[in-house]
Amino acid sequence: MRKLWLLFAQSTTVALGVLFIIAMFKPDLLRWQPQVQSVTIQQAVPPAPGRAVSGESFAPAAQKVIPAVVNIFTQQKIRSPAHPALQDPVFRYFFGDRLDARPREASNLGSGVIVSSNGYILTNHHVVDAADEIQVALADGKTLPARVVGSDPETDLAVLKIDAGTLPTITFAQADSLQVGDWVLAVGNPFGVGQTVTAGIVSALGRTHLGINTFENFIQTDAAINPGNSGGALVDAAGHLVGVNSAIYSRTGGSQGIGFAIPVSIARQVMEQIVKSGSVTRGWVGVEIQDLTPELAESFNLKTVQGALIAGVLKGGPADAGGVRPGDILQAVNGKPVTDASSLLNLIAALKPGDNTQLTLERKQKSLTVTILVGRRPPQRSLAMNPEAELN
Repeated sequence: MRKLWLLFAQSTTVALGVLFIIAMFKPDLLRWQPQVQSVTIQQAVPPAPGRAVSGESFAPAAQKVIPAVVNIFTQQKIRSPAHPALQDPVFRYFFGDRLDARPREASNLGSGVIVSSNGYILTNHHVVDAADEIQVALADGKTLPARVVGSDPETDLAVLKIDAGTLPTITFAQADSLQVGDWVLAVGNPFGVGQTVTAGIVSALGRTHLGINTFENFIQTDAAINPGNSGGALVDAAGHLVGVNSAIYSRTGGSQGIGFAIPVSIARQVMEQIVKSGSVTRGWVGVEIQDLTPELAESFNLKTVQGALIAGVLKGGPADAGGVRPGDILQAVNGKPVTDASSLLNLIAALKPGDNTQLTLERKQKSLTVTILVGRRPPQRSLAMNPEAELN
C-alpha cells in the first residue's frame, strides 16, 4: 500500500511540474476557446492582374471560375386568400372549409459563388428570401440541399451552407483593384438555361441613389446580366471575384447593357459577419436625413451643398441624447467628410455600437462638434425598388 501511495505521489508531482512548465512557456495551450464558424478565403496577390487587351481569350479565366459558381433553385409555398363566402358563418356551416385556401408552390432561380471549400456560398438575399426549400446544383451536375446561414436585406446578400466535402472555391480580388474600363466576366445561370459566361467592361464605379438597396455602392457593367444571374460572379480578366451580380436596369426585363454588382469589399465584410454571428451589426444614431439641394443650401445660407440635412431626430435616441437637432447640417463623422445622405448612411453604419463618435455639425452658420454613444441599427426592410430597376 505504501508503494502505491509513493507511486501516486510521484506521478502527481511530475504532472504538476509539466503543467507548471506549460503555464510558463506555452500558456495558450491551457486556455479553452469556444469553437466558432470560420470561412477560409482565397485572396489574390497584389497587384491583381485584372487587365486584358481586346481580342485576348478569356478562356483561362472562365475555366478558373466556372467550377466555383453554382445554380440555386428555391421553392416557396404560397397560400392563396380564402374564398370570400367563407366569411359567412351560415355558408361555413353547410359547406365547411372545402373552399378554404390551398397552398401553391412558387419557384425561383439564381446563382451563387462558392467562397470556402467547406461549403459556404455567397448569393443575393432576394434569391433565397422566404424560400421553404433550397437546392444547389454544382458545376459537375450534383444537386445538394442548402440552408441559409444568414442574410442581409440592406445589401441584398445572403450566405448558404452545403455539406459536400472539399469544394472548388473562387479567389477574391484585392479591394479597390477595379478601374473603369477593365474587362469583366459575368458568370451565372440566366433564364435557367445553364452555366453561362458573358463579357463586358466596367462602365462605372460607386453607383448610388438607385433605390435598389439601403446601402449602395454598385459596380456598373455592360456585361450581359439577365434574370437568373443574381448572386453569380463578376470576375476580372484573371478570374478573381470583383463583385456579386445583383440587378439590372431594364424596360424590357432583359439585358440592355446596364447591370449592377455588389463590390467584393462589401460582400466580404457582410459575409464574414454572417458566418461568424448569423447577422450583420451596424451603427445607428437615430436621425432622419436627406440630401442638400441647392435650394436648401440657399435657405440655410450655406456656401456649398456638401453634407446632409438632419430632417428629424428620434426622441430618446443616441443623436437626441448627444444634442443633435432637426435642421442641423451634418458635415463630418469622426473627421471623415460627409458628401451627401448616402455617404453619411455608410459612415454611420460602419461605426461600432457602444463606441463614442464625434459628429461635426453646422447650426445657424456656426460649427460645433457633439459626442454621441453609437447604438445598434435595428433590423430594416429592404427598400422598394426603382420601377425601372429589375432584380434578376
